[in-house]
Amino acid sequence: MDYKEDDFLQLSGLQHFKFCRRQWALIHVENLWEENLRTVEGRIQHARAHDEQAVERRGDRLITRAVRVFSPSLGITGSCDVVEYFRGENGIPLAGRDGLWQPLPIEYKHGQCGQHTAADALQLCAQAMCLEQMLCCTIPEGAIFYEQTRRREPIAFTGELRREVQAALEEMHGYLQRGYTPRVKPTKSCNACSLKDLCLPKMLRAKSAKSYLNSHLEDTL
Repeated sequence: MDYKEDDFLQLSGLQHFKFCRRQWALIHVENLWEENLRTVEGRIQHARAHDEQAVERRGDRLITRAVRVFSPSLGITGSCDVVEYFRGENGIPLAGRDGLWQPLPIEYKHGQCGQHTAADALQLCAQAMCLEQMLCCTIPEGAIFYEQTRRREPIAFTGELRREVQAALEEMHGYLQRGYTPRVKPTKSCNACSLKDLCLPKMLRAKSAKSYLNSHLEDTL
């Protein structure tokens, strides 16, 4: 079943969802957002990745930036930071180009490998799945470029990762249709979240108002 365009989710939300379901819902269901140093630096870095000429040729490699992608079957839309095309026998034809070209999506991230690699990989795999449907091809892998280490980390788009993308998106669509925001589950990562003042994770550890009032009444009796 294909989703209507009005019901498409933002592809980039997959990373938020993997990191924290509540964070995703606060942003994409309740439309809340606040910046911190991490988000500002990440936004500036993405602007640099996109602020280049549309297509660059380097030998047998084509480099495209800010590539818009979508998938009606997954119900998502978004963009790839970079998609490189390598000339090869297993590639696809491109308009105005001789030969066949294999696409390789590349996502730029501010941090370093290991911090949120699982969430980053989920987002990148969704980009590849969109490209596969749009270009009628198979994309076996992509890469994540981490700014701090200045290295590309290869990501294989396994069957398990693809199923995780589909399951996550189904859950996200369900939350959005219900207007549901999951309860907070405090972790160490809460301290680095730009939404911690809106999420209020420490409130979960506090007593409820009812418990507080009951205990206060018992003390006065």
